[in-house]
Amino acid sequence: MPTSASPTRKIAAIGAVVALVVALVAIGIAVGKAVEGGSDRTAGTPGAAASVSPQQDDDQQNLYDQLARQTSRRTDGDPLAVGRKDAPVVLVEYADYQCSFCGRFTRETQPELIKKFVDDGTLRIEFRNFTIYGADSERAARASWAAGQQGKFWQMHDELYAKTNKGSALAEDKLVEMARKSGVADLEKFRADLDSPAAAAALKKDQEEGYQLGVQSTPSFLVNGRPVAGAQPTAVFEQAVSQAAEQAKKSGGAGKGQGAGKAEEPAK
Repeated sequence: MPTSASPTRKIAAIGAVVALVVALVAIGIAVGKAVEGGSDRTAGTPGAAASVSPQQDDDQQNLYDQLARQTSRRTDGDPLAVGRKDAPVVLVEYADYQCSFCGRFTRETQPELIKKFVDDGTLRIEFRNFTIYGADSERAARASWAAGQQGKFWQMHDELYAKTNKGSALAEDKLVEMARKSGVADLEKFRADLDSPAAAAALKKDQEEGYQLGVQSTPSFLVNGRPVAGAQPTAVFEQAVSQAAEQAKKSGGAGKGQGAGKAEEPAK
């Protein structure tokens, strides 16, 4: 991708595509409710997709491919990412640290995806701080970014989601204690990074990207550009990743999942 424009500006440039994403996310929410609450389906098993014409399917796939190119950063050494930079599938998550369903995804689904898809080079997960619950969420987001400056983003991320922390539980002193438990070595640097303009700018970048896509709730996901709304059963994500990997194989993919060295790993 060209380096002269930010990812957010590139997303904004596709205009009508973004409007379609909003509609697709709404469809995803409806599908998610059917998957989790449908009386005629087995819990945790994805339902069949609605039938579409070949032309509709091609148009949708082109949309997903374009969104994947615009939103998947694939940056060397990104502390908020796990998995090979050239993995054929990228899952982008927009999440808030006060969101209980985001915590559910982190505790229940993400470890399974890492074990099944990240470890073999198929999947890369990129996290975006998309805060919707105010100042406490923003402080927690900046804290996770600050931990990432010392190579401990995923450890801090998992500590924040180990239980649902809200309000005063995310005060700065409490966040410093979480950072200590997460293995952050220099707590003074952590405090400085947490309150730095760089942390605020990183948070703003993630938020603007989400707003441009029409993200309105957390967690929201893109799997190679295909929206998945909410903390769906693990089987839904496994199916989405498998389908995206197959599609990437057919089209040549964004990456081969090979030759990029050992994947970075989040906290266990």
